[in-house]
Amino acid sequence: MVLLALPCALIAPLASMGAESIASTAVTRVLPGRGLAQHDFLYAGESKNRRAFIVRGGRVVWSYEDPDGRGEISDAVLLSNGNLLLAHQYAVKLISPAKEVLWNLNAPKGTEIHTAMPIGFEHVLYVQNGDPAVVKVVNLRTGKTVKEFPVTVGNPKGVHGQFRHGRLTARGTLLLAHMDRKCVVEYDAQGREIRTIAAPNPWGVTPLKNGNLLIVDRPSIREVNPQGDTVSTLTPATDSPDFPLTSLQLAWRLPNGNTLVNNWFNEWSGTVDRAHPPVQLVEFTPDKKIVWVLSAWENPDLGPATTIQILDEPSAPEQVTFGDIK
Repeated sequence: MVLLALPCALIAPLASMGAESIASTAVTRVLPGRGLAQHDFLYAGESKNRRAFIVRGGRVVWSYEDPDGRGEISDAVLLSNGNLLLAHQYAVKLISPAKEVLWNLNAPKGTEIHTAMPIGFEHVLYVQNGDPAVVKVVNLRTGKTVKEFPVTVGNPKGVHGQFRHGRLTARGTLLLAHMDRKCVVEYDAQGREIRTIAAPNPWGVTPLKNGNLLIVDRPSIREVNPQGDTVSTLTPATDSPDFPLTSLQLAWRLPNGNTLVNNWFNEWSGTVDRAHPPVQLVEFTPDKKIVWVLSAWENPDLGPATTIQILDEPSAPEQVTFGDIK
């Protein structure tokens, strides 16, 4: 169980009580789950410090703070060999467990990179927001771009609002959440649009093993089948009223069938209320019961949540293909 101070509105009725009575009254709320011990996971967040953490056995076992001093960590993937792939707006880089920069690619002037995916250990696919916006695959060993194609955007000049997250599927295609086109598009390796799914405010998309897609379509999370029909919806305003999710980032379907959703706090325009901090993650069962809520802002302070990766079971996110690249 994790304890967090109650909101002031719940403490106010205790104001007329004596100090001893207050001390003996439950003035904390219990967060569902086991805190940091609920899962092993990679955690990274867009904040002023650009930090990433690996949590195992309920404690932080590794952390990294990007020293570049610019941008925001938008995407992070831990490879099976322990290397960490980061996209932080103005660059995409590969970090070793010893925190050495194994590879770095800076975003050209006027462009941004917010999402990157490994393909094997030698290739990285990334999306370059810009005019034009392009998908590129680079060979880490040679530094050469081995595949590139443009993608249509709603506003070529609005670089920051084009893309945040994309994901490769098990069948070798690419899913992109087009923020400014208000849709999710699946592309083949030649850059052809295979299908388009309308989404009013898409921030991220995750392919599921059953062939469906999990779309973060703010302010909700929708599971969509191959025909484009919505088969289930999570709406935080009604499904998580006690643990507000005000800035949805991504959603994942866990091996246990539950859905994990993360929640970001905007450090650029506000300061976290340490007495009543926001939640960072919520895990829902298929019937929408909440079984885990994380709010770690002190010892350790994980900061705002942009993305996580559950590490309970060995995984190899690099074991995907894109056309003939693998």
